[in-house]
Amino acid sequence: MNTQTDELTIQEVAEATGLSVHTLRYYERIGLIHSIGRAENTHRRYSMDDVGWIEFLKKLRAIGMPIHQMQRYAELQRQGDDTLPERLDMLRELQQSVEAHIAELQEHLKLIHYKIEIYGEQVAARTP
Repeated sequence: MNTQTDELTIQEVAEATGLSVHTLRYYERIGLIHSIGRAENTHRRYSMDDVGWIEFLKKLRAIGMPIHQMQRYAELQRQGDDTLPERLDMLRELQQSVEAHIAELQEHLKLIHYKIEIYGEQVAARTP
């Protein structure tokens, strides 16, 4: 990282975020990341704000937001505060979806706990 300007190369951002260079370029190409500034040598230079945005995108993706919705969210974000109500609605819908998925996983986990208990009792009964 260039400590004088806090600019990062694409390789440094890839290492910091765990995304590949290819993915970072793809995200920029499809509009998830705004057009990244360039140094005099035309190499991309990312800011710490860019890294924060990329980390947010990673979280959206990890919880299941489809790419097309991420693109819409990114587009709205670039349009500014007038789009806050729509972004809020999108996040509330995502929250409901994630909470429903967590509830479903908790039900599955209950079954696994039950099976472990039953199998544990059966194994213990067989042990002399």
